[in-house]
Amino acid sequence: MAVLDVGSNTVHLLIVDAHSGAAPIPFLSQKYELKLAERINSEGNIRKAAVKELIEVMHECQAYVTQHDCVEILAFATSAVREAGNSDEILDAVRTETGIDLQVLDGEHEAILTFLAVRRWYGWSSGRLLVADIGGGSFEVAIGTDENPESATSMPLGAGRLTRDFFASDPPSEVEVKALRKHVREVLAMQIEDILRHGKPDHVVATSKTFRRLARISGAAPSAEGSRVQRVLTTNDLSKLVPRLADMPTSERIKLPGVSASRAEQLLAGAIVAQEAMESLQVTEFEICPWALREGIILRRLDWFADDV
Repeated sequence: MAVLDVGSNTVHLLIVDAHSGAAPIPFLSQKYELKLAERINSEGNIRKAAVKELIEVMHECQAYVTQHDCVEILAFATSAVREAGNSDEILDAVRTETGIDLQVLDGEHEAILTFLAVRRWYGWSSGRLLVADIGGGSFEVAIGTDENPESATSMPLGAGRLTRDFFASDPPSEVEVKALRKHVREVLAMQIEDILRHGKPDHVVATSKTFRRLARISGAAPSAEGSRVQRVLTTNDLSKLVPRLADMPTSERIKLPGVSASRAEQLLAGAIVAQEAMESLQVTEFEICPWALREGIILRRLDWFADDV
């Protein structure tokens, strides 16, 4: 099975060996940095050159899918394509040029599917589970005691979006940082209340590259030590890390452990969202889960397949 994730920053092809009742085993992973969310014109459309590059990447991914005899391809797009004024044209072009039926996920379903993946990773022993996910364009939070969350919400607080909208200098000025923090607090204040009314969580989890990078910089084990090593990010970590990142230009952030050149610019905005989210959610620690949206999509498809059988 192949999963093709067209995100705000990256197009990611993941090919797995998967069947119902078992954990999907990664077989091949290919990533392409297109940064679609940064390639939007004044009309709110993704630029023609970016769409052309997306179609070229989709052709390459289709070749991998054919080469590895995948039974099925699950292709989806998140906030960059979802919010583009030319979203329908992009989907039509991809379908016509490549034959890939790219589906757009809304933010709530991103949160629901990510929650499913985290629930399956940790199991029922987690009790009431709270899951947070920072992407390039949006920030998702979900809470619940079952495999479907009781509440799931998506907010326009992605690390790439906020960096683009609030930071004009490198490193950003104190005024820019304060303006971003104020905006994040205001958006969270409007959205988090519904999460909190479901009660105190037993297990608080974060997923996504942003959280993983922040945890790595704060001393968590590198990815080479495996996915089953426990990794955490705490409020104490962030209280030290945010001022440090705010003083660093992008050229210095690249030197931090686990930080890629393509994502270094967005790291401060992501750290501020993480810090403010922990304050709003009244938690002091996130455990980092290796599974996220892509795994949730695979698991949901396998569930449907089992039901059909």
